Amino acid sequence: MQNLQNFRDYYEILGVPKEASSEEIKKVYRRLARQYHPDLNPGNKAAEEKFKDIGEAYEVLSDTAKRAQYDQFSRYWKQKGFVGKQAPKGKQWGDNRTNGRNGTQDVDPSQFADFESFINQVIGVGGRKDSKNGSSTGTSGDPFRSPKSRVEYTVPPKSTPRPTRRDIEARLTLPLEKAYQGGNERIRLEDGRSLEVTMPPGMVTGQSIRLRNQGIGGGDLYLKITVEPHPFFKLEGSNIFCQVPVTPSEAVLGGQVEAPTLDGPVKMTIPPGVRTGQRLRLANKGYPTENGKRGDQLVEIQIVTPKNISPEEKELYEKLRQIETFKPRADLLG
Repeated sequence: MQNLQNFRDYYEILGVPKEASSEEIKKVYRRLARQYHPDLNPGNKAAEEKFKDIGEAYEVLSDTAKRAQYDQFSRYWKQKGFVGKQAPKGKQWGDNRTNGRNGTQDVDPSQFADFESFINQVIGVGGRKDSKNGSSTGTSGDPFRSPKSRVEYTVPPKSTPRPTRRDIEARLTLPLEKAYQGGNERIRLEDGRSLEVTMPPGMVTGQSIRLRNQGIGGGDLYLKITVEPHPFFKLEGSNIFCQVPVTPSEAVLGGQVEAPTLDGPVKMTIPPGVRTGQRLRLANKGYPTENGKRGDQLVEIQIVTPKNISPEEKELYEKLRQIETFKPRADLLG
């Protein structure tokens, strides 16, 4: 009588019923992989082990042939005295006949000392042993597993072919300041992977950033950029447009006022008698172009009157009204 040790219920690990579809298994795996990813649980050993467990479960249950062999094995592992159990009628243990492309192979569960031996030798996901520390190494064919995961397997070509090389696309939305500056950015993909990306400066909506070998099967990943609308900056080609409010006295007398730019606030000189809607230009304060040059920043003046004034201000405004010579409605009244 043989008792197989270390059996792992992969359906229980993923929390899915045995009749779950491949799509349901994939959906649950993606959710759990994101939940227990080491990057989201730094220093949490329990989460790290759970992440490895769900990766191992998905490795088997996502493959039709492996899942069928696993289901066959799991029917016998708890039964006592199954050594020498008769093979199904019309077949013998070790029969290599298959039924179609994803056919299953009949195996004798009693041939294996423990569950790990069964997985390594029958399903074919075993890794090679490191001579120094005995740890298992290899590479996984699962495109949804994080590259940082240590749950890695070597899948023989006959059981699961390598995924076809394919480019994929992901969308990345950035605030204007980040798109302007560029630099390092950590992004998290829908499949749970976390990548450190060096972004170029001066990105615009619709631009694609190519990440080599980050797609499926060694393909490339293309990040399609969307720049979020800004509360007061607006891109007009390589120029940046914004509005700057000024007081009535600043508009009449002119002088220096502070204006915001993507590089920080700067002093801007406005001429005396400036009008609402008049545009002033800040040279080389616009958006970078492909040739390394920059556009200009266009500043539209908005004269704003105060709603609440102090008694002293009111007295001065009253005095100004009495002595001012400017008559803006003279032409309307004849």
